[in-house]
Amino acid sequence: MFGSILIFILVLSVLVIVHEAGHFFMAKRAGLLVEEFGFGIPPRIFGKKIGETIYSLNLFPFGGFVRLNGENSEEGVTDPKRAFITQSKKTRVSIIVAGVLMNFILAIVAFAAVYTVTGVPKDTNDVKVIEVAKGTPAETAGFLVDDVIVKINGKSVADNKGFIEAVKEVSDKEVVFLVKRGSEEKELKATPRSNPPEGEGALGVVISTVSIYFPPIWQRPFVGVFYGFKEAIFWTQMIAVGLFGMIAGLFRGVVPKDVAGPVGIYALTSQAASYGIMSLINFMGVLSVNLAILNILPFPALDGGRLLFIFLEKIIGRKVLPKVESIIHMAGMAILMLLLFAITFSDIKHLIAAGGVAGFLENLVK
Repeated sequence: MFGSILIFILVLSVLVIVHEAGHFFMAKRAGLLVEEFGFGIPPRIFGKKIGETIYSLNLFPFGGFVRLNGENSEEGVTDPKRAFITQSKKTRVSIIVAGVLMNFILAIVAFAAVYTVTGVPKDTNDVKVIEVAKGTPAETAGFLVDDVIVKINGKSVADNKGFIEAVKEVSDKEVVFLVKRGSEEKELKATPRSNPPEGEGALGVVISTVSIYFPPIWQRPFVGVFYGFKEAIFWTQMIAVGLFGMIAGLFRGVVPKDVAGPVGIYALTSQAASYGIMSLINFMGVLSVNLAILNILPFPALDGGRLLFIFLEKIIGRKVLPKVESIIHMAGMAILMLLLFAITFSDIKHLIAAGGVAGFLENLVK
């Protein structure tokens, strides 16, 4: 249990610290007064002032924060030229967007690391068996892992879709499969099922038309970055679509079952870690994209909400009163906390429904 909690805290902290580092470095670059860069959530345990910035370690080890002079109001501004609130719209936008950008960069780096180490996918144009389920027609017929399915009843198959459609057409009938095994070709007879058990498929095999390709050592980092960028784009599209679906569900008063809060993310992080370090790094990349997209939403208290106020400032020609903006952001934070509570409750309910109270507790202590 302790190991899982530690991994969860570490992953979450890396995501938030990287995000806040984006704000920090961009603010420093713009010459702003950065009062504090903190790891964790206050109260402060330890702090050391280096130059004009306090670098602090705080009690609750979840993420971090950056405190800029004049971030929310003109009160406490020590140097108007270096306060956040007095900066141009362009400077404020760049500081806000930097956090989101850093999360995207982290995701690309994480995915690139995985592809560099584990190889990249390559289409083989072969329908290869990668798993045979026990007690299925495939096992009875003698299918083996790495068999390449060439023909079904004399008809060639070249991809997963063609294989699935061909098998559906011959359900509950004996079929002759021509497979390539090494340098030999063999004919195997099997009867695909029309109503197979859930998760097995009609024949009882898992197939793939993709193999893993390992480029030369010197090429791997470059190839990894290319595929890492593609993976980040893929997850951006997937998460954005899912997020809009979630928002639509919330307006109907429903928390979608695929939405995970802290408890759900903890369980998923623990599961990813159980498959090894590369799986954990890959999952961290997905979470980083998630955090970037969530933060850019135009909702009070989020980075996107702050951008919305700057956009509004441009339209009306003057700033919204700092006190009014601050109250709106606090209200937004309260709503986010209520939403987080609802999602956490939903997490617990789904975990209990999946494995009962005992199963839920077991998931927490793994």
